[in-house]
Amino acid sequence: MANGHGKKPEDFKKQMEDNFKVAPGEHTHVKKVIGIVSGKGGVGKSLVTGLSAVYMAREGFKTAILDADITGPSIPKMFGIGQAKNADETGLLPAESEKGTKVMSLNMLMDNETDPVIWRGPVIAGIVKQFWSDVNWGDVDFMFVDMPPGTGDVPLTVFQSLPVDGIIVVATPQELVGMIVEKAINMAEMMKIPVLGIVENMSYMNCPHCGKPINIFGESKIESYAASKGINILGRIPLDPAISALCDSGKIEEINDDYLDSLKYILKEMTEQ
Repeated sequence: MANGHGKKPEDFKKQMEDNFKVAPGEHTHVKKVIGIVSGKGGVGKSLVTGLSAVYMAREGFKTAILDADITGPSIPKMFGIGQAKNADETGLLPAESEKGTKVMSLNMLMDNETDPVIWRGPVIAGIVKQFWSDVNWGDVDFMFVDMPPGTGDVPLTVFQSLPVDGIIVVATPQELVGMIVEKAINMAEMMKIPVLGIVENMSYMNCPHCGKPINIFGESKIESYAASKGINILGRIPLDPAISALCDSGKIEEINDDYLDSLKYILKEMTEQ
């Protein structure tokens, strides 16, 4: 039913949603924004963020990472990026990894990267919005946003303020039997953001003697969970000391195994839409 001015209720709702959006800088041209979320910390969300950017860069796409995990940033270390306070007349400039992925993280702007960030939610959310609006990202095909875990202020800010085209959910086998992952998925659905699929991290470990997979955290639940939710399985990442060693030494771009093949296919499809 329309009001006296001829507008329907859904028109006002869309207008309110649009009012929350933050415009990027005039020198920023990002084609697709992908959020990486998890129900809780310590499940490998940043690893999946980094690998997503690495894999798509190998496919010839221009990639970037906006590190929205302000209080627990790990992206710069994975890519071997230190402090970066470069700026020009167009704004703050992101750092670039050895292979060309652009990165912006609060850790890169602090005098001491071990200093804690003791800020309240609204301040942190404001920093994330500035990373979108005040940084000169240039031309980017895929920007991956490393979200903080959970469903708090920052994920809500990202969903409302940035033009997020879809999210990737990261979980471990134990999580898929509980409600934690479901909350993250439900939040995205409530915000009308497509769930591209789920990645199961620490899914298995290859036996060092025979090479057979060992389900050290129990049987994988990803097939049954994805089927019950009607979402895609994007990949299963093993618990592998070699992966940890490369990330800890800033060499994530040297990980050669392709754990997210389905994700690459889905993201490529998005570029054709």
